[in-house]
Amino acid sequence: MSRVALVTGGSRGIGAAIAVALKNAGYTVAATYAGNDEAASKFTEETGIKTYKWNVASYEDSKAGIAKVEADLGPVDVVVANAGITRDAPFHKMTPEQWHEVIDTNLTGVFNTVHPVWPGMRDRKFGRVVVISSINGQKGQFAQVNYAATKAGDLGIIKSLAQEGARAGITANAICPGYIATDMVMAVPEKVRESIIAQIPAGRLGEPEEIARAVVFLVSDDAGFINGSTITANGAQYLV
Repeated sequence: MSRVALVTGGSRGIGAAIAVALKNAGYTVAATYAGNDEAASKFTEETGIKTYKWNVASYEDSKAGIAKVEADLGPVDVVVANAGITRDAPFHKMTPEQWHEVIDTNLTGVFNTVHPVWPGMRDRKFGRVVVISSINGQKGQFAQVNYAATKAGDLGIIKSLAQEGARAGITANAICPGYIATDMVMAVPEKVRESIIAQIPAGRLGEPEEIARAVVFLVSDDAGFINGSTITANGAQYLV
């Protein structure tokens, strides 16, 4: 029986590429989404990957959703915490609502996603956790105090989970993508996109599939001794 992988925010963008790559690698994949029913339905139709709708910012919704996934597909062995949002504003204009909305989804959402499956991973002596962080969690970004704080916090989560899970055969790692050619990035004005690319020594945007291939490696048996690590995938734009 193939291992079950859960990818949050898995019906679009980087998450969709990750879900497809995991399926192609032999995993049974469940992808979550927050609100775009049309995109999720199209994704399932095109890929055969089941999608589940819940808000990762809610622990109860996440717990119930994961229980449904496990009832349908079996115990979750692999979690890719990819779901995230932005609510950008310069700090002096940022509202408490913008702060809490991003914190609740991008940071607390990781807790809500991993915590319900952690006991099962410990019992089975196997688990893989990958959190999709961001270059902006490493270097910060103008008008993204909330987003950068969450993505930096995600790195603290995986470093701590790695230490707690290691003896139980669980690894926890992060990937920090730079600017990736998702629909969101491609939708910005061409001049803005060109200015972004000018800052990337590789001279191009990354592809979602490049992040997906890194995930497939990190969750494999071959990566069992890689734990608490951060893979920086940004075309040499920012070096840690």
